Amino acid sequence: AGELSFFEIGVGDVQRARTFYSELFGWEFEDYGGGAQISTPNVPGGMHGGDEGASPYLFFAVDDLDAAVAKVRELGGSAEHVGQDESEETVARFGRFMLCTDDQGSPFGLHEPPPRAGA
Repeated sequence: AGELSFFEIGVGDVQRARTFYSELFGWEFEDYGGGAQISTPNVPGGMHGGDEGASPYLFFAVDDLDAAVAKVRELGGSAEHVGQDESEETVARFGRFMLCTDDQGSPFGLHEPPPRAGA
């Protein structure tokens, strides 16, 4: 646990950003809700609109999101939901996410990846 597992980019205009990053990096996008799922050569990502000028969100993998969030809080950090749809379909496709800050206020995210097929 602890490896980079997902990134999220907040933008003002999703379609415009898709064009930009597709032409810059060759990333491929799949529409999802009001945003997009991003396929890159290594770490998967997502994009959401209505967040112009946001810094990218970096999420680190954990095996048990609830236990990791409890540990963050025990160590003096904080955690809040990302507003993700927690439906069975969404969790099976993307996993679960939490936005956190460490005990000095630096932001990061936790990601419990979806269960592997057959696991």
